[in-house]
Amino acid sequence: MPSLDGAVVLVTGANGGIGTHFVHDALARGAAKVYATARSPRAWDDERIVPLTLDVTDRTSIDAAVAAAADVTVLVNNAGATPPSASLLDVTEADIRANMETNFFGPVFLARAFAPILAANKGSVLIDVHSVASWYAFGGAYSASKAALWSATNSLRIEFAPMGVHVTGVHMGYVDTDMAAHADGPKMLPTQLVTTVYDAVEAGEYEVLADDLTKGVKAALSGPVEALYPDLHSTKA
Repeated sequence: MPSLDGAVVLVTGANGGIGTHFVHDALARGAAKVYATARSPRAWDDERIVPLTLDVTDRTSIDAAVAAAADVTVLVNNAGATPPSASLLDVTEADIRANMETNFFGPVFLARAFAPILAANKGSVLIDVHSVASWYAFGGAYSASKAALWSATNSLRIEFAPMGVHVTGVHMGYVDTDMAAHADGPKMLPTQLVTTVYDAVEAGEYEVLADDLTKGVKAALSGPVEALYPDLHSTKA
C-alpha cells in the first residue's frame, strides 16, 4: 500500500485552506519533505517544508518546479479556481479558458511533467482533487473543468498503473475555505477532507467520496438526467 511515511510530497495551491492541511498532515504522517507550492509562496516555520514558486498554467514554471523537486514521490494536484459566474452563457470566453487552464490543463500537464520522476519511485502517488461538481453541473465552467479533470484522472490511473504509481481522485462538496465563503449549507472542515484523503491513499483506494452529498450524486448518475436535475420538469410546456 502507498504510504506517506518517508515520502517527499509536492502540494499545489499550498497557501489555501485545504493546501495548508495537505502540507501539515503529510508531515504528521511521516513525510520527509513537503514542497509547498503557490504562485507567491509564503514562509513556513518548518525546515521540512520547502516553499516553491509554481504557476500551474505556465509551462516554464512547471518545468522549473520539476527541476527543483526531482525527488517527489507524492504529487497533490490541489490548486483550483472558480470563474466569476456559474453560468456558461454569461461568463466571458476568457474566463472559461482561464478556468480550464487552472483546473484541467494545469494538473494534467503537471502530472505529465512529473511522470518520469513518479515512475522512477515505485509506490509513488498522484492525488487529483476534483469536486462533486465534476458530476453535478451547478458550477458552469467550474463543473466542466472538474468533469474534464475527473476523466483525465481515470486515464492517468490506467496509464500510471503499470509504472507502479497509484492514482487517487478526490470528490467532495463544499469545504469551509475562502473559495466556498459565498455558499450556504453544510461544509466540511479542511482537516476532515485531508484526513479522509490521506487515509484513502494509504488504504490503496482509487477514489474518495468525502461526504454524503457526493455519494448521493454519484449514485444518481446511473438514473435519468431529469432525476438528477428535477428543475428540468418545470421547463416543459
